[in-house]
Amino acid sequence: MTSTTPARQPGRPRAGVNDVVFAATLDTVRDLGYARATVDRIAARAGVAKTTVYRRWPTKGALIVDCLLDAFGPAPLEGADRGELIAGTVRWIAAKIAEPGVGDAFAGVFSDAVSDPALREILSTRLQDPYRLALQDALGEPEHRVLFLIDAVVGILLHRMGMTGEPMVDADVDALVEMILTHFGAAPPPPPHEEAARTGTACG
Repeated sequence: MTSTTPARQPGRPRAGVNDVVFAATLDTVRDLGYARATVDRIAARAGVAKTTVYRRWPTKGALIVDCLLDAFGPAPLEGADRGELIAGTVRWIAAKIAEPGVGDAFAGVFSDAVSDPALREILSTRLQDPYRLALQDALGEPEHRVLFLIDAVVGILLHRMGMTGEPMVDADVDALVEMILTHFGAAPPPPPHEEAARTGTACG
């Protein structure tokens, strides 16, 4: 799905009740697991009324998505060259997923979204799109390649969490970076019509 969301860095300041609820959400997921981290239990951990949570987030999935967006914050899209930028981004994602509660919450909401189209829409537009657009801008890559990059990195990291209950160790993150760079380290070739114009040949 192509989004018209403006290109901007995700993440926003944490303040007041949001700060308390987000912290309680990750603590509850960490201690009880995603399935048992109900809105009732999160509200109790945060010391707020359940209605206070529901006024801001109509579903648990919406709360988890905003909690993840807050936990990740802006992507550090920096580096002396393209390879450093990609490597730094992969390591940043791995480090964030390794934070207490974050990987569990991420994997849990993705699992719920498999059978929940409304939650998939929230994940796409509120969580994935801001990072996708920022990466497209930083790398000069088309949407489909950036989506593949996100799928490859996040999918592998969450699979490791699901299979072992532990985040990926540094040596394996290094191997993941190396693998990703073999495909994305070089700038993408120009589209066929641009290449034809550059070489003066026709594209049938």
